[in-house]
Amino acid sequence: MKRLLNIFSIITLLLVVLLLSACKTTTEATTVEQEVDYVENLKLDMSTTSKKMEVSVRYYIDGDTTHFDADSSVFEDGIVKARYLAVNTPESTGKVEEWGKAASKFTHSKLENATSVIIESDDANWNLDSTGGRYLLWIWYRTSDTSDYRNLNVELLQNGYAIASNSGQNRYGEICLSAIAQAKRLKLHIYSDEQDPDFYYGDAKPITLKELRLHTEDYNGTKVAVEGIVAKNSNDGIYIQDYDEELGMNIGMYVYYGKSFNGMDLIELGNRVLFVGTVSFYETGGTYQISGLIYNKFKPNDKNNCRLISQNNEITYTPITAADLKTTKKAVSEEIEGEVVTQNVSFALLAMDTGVSLTNLTVKSIYTTTNESSSSKGAMSITVESNGVQFVVRTAVLYDEDGTLVTKDRYEGKTINVKGFVDYYSGSYQVEVFSVNDIEIVK
Repeated sequence: MKRLLNIFSIITLLLVVLLLSACKTTTEATTVEQEVDYVENLKLDMSTTSKKMEVSVRYYIDGDTTHFDADSSVFEDGIVKARYLAVNTPESTGKVEEWGKAASKFTHSKLENATSVIIESDDANWNLDSTGGRYLLWIWYRTSDTSDYRNLNVELLQNGYAIASNSGQNRYGEICLSAIAQAKRLKLHIYSDEQDPDFYYGDAKPITLKELRLHTEDYNGTKVAVEGIVAKNSNDGIYIQDYDEELGMNIGMYVYYGKSFNGMDLIELGNRVLFVGTVSFYETGGTYQISGLIYNKFKPNDKNNCRLISQNNEITYTPITAADLKTTKKAVSEEIEGEVVTQNVSFALLAMDTGVSLTNLTVKSIYTTTNESSSSKGAMSITVESNGVQFVVRTAVLYDEDGTLVTKDRYEGKTINVKGFVDYYSGSYQVEVFSVNDIEIVK
């Protein structure tokens, strides 16, 4: 009998333990937070006092800045430069930061696939940011005529592509803070311990071609990692370029790879490549270049290697005028320590080392290199004029398809169209041409 009582006690104890475990499991289950789609819960109310306007994308800039075509009676020149309210995405247009490119791609993909985009102010006015050049806005989009509008600002926060920027002090502050808290809890993107697959983690400084072109002297002697499309191969080096949406033109740089570079397959025309090398000053030409490329084909995954990004990209030539090489300036905006600074920069400087095209150039004179010991013997410096502005078209040694040397007789007194790359020589900008096919005789 005593033994039966002991067995009964053990069974009872086990039941109590199991019951307590079940209760604990149930309690834990009820405390697990559910993932919330705050973007889905937030609805656009067209009846509120805030300003609203349907727009279309003109330029994609980065994760938190977009330029839109808008009503010209409200916004000057019909363009509104939108700085997204409540969010601050990592940099991707100047200095490159972790998750910056990913945030930019996210914004681009959402707006690119939208059937309608609406901008909204935070109150009853269209408000400028502290720079006076951008409007602080909420961005709403929808992907079909029957779907609800989604708030892109909140979506960036919810997906961990942005940190807070006065997020709680605005029209949708409460939901913004909730979205941020959830992204942190779920450890999404910038709040994660993961590495950004689009970010360079090697020893070089990751920057854009635009940042490098604008501040080349500051980077002299610095190892950099910069992306560009291979546009032309010349003299043991290549011209690389990348299109800048805001400026509407290519930004480029000359990259010298030398005689011993073992990654020639990497730098085929049209390849987009992450180049790792050192910025240096080329004394003979008086220009800057990237040299000392780092590439070890036996260690393809080395973080300091140059790396292929994509292939078969289009090589474009920006149409310009003779005046662009002499007098034209471009307003260029940069964000420096949280403030946007705008300065007027020489167009020719921005276009340096990029492909350009010019039409209806009148040939005024031609000088041919005759130095017997020079590899440039036979190259021509063609002085041309357009609308009263003169500049030089410098050619490589040109040959017809049958191998016949092309001489100045072909172009003297002619009107020509030209495709080439902007160069700098003896204090002036010029256009360098590498193929006879890149000079078209108009008359």
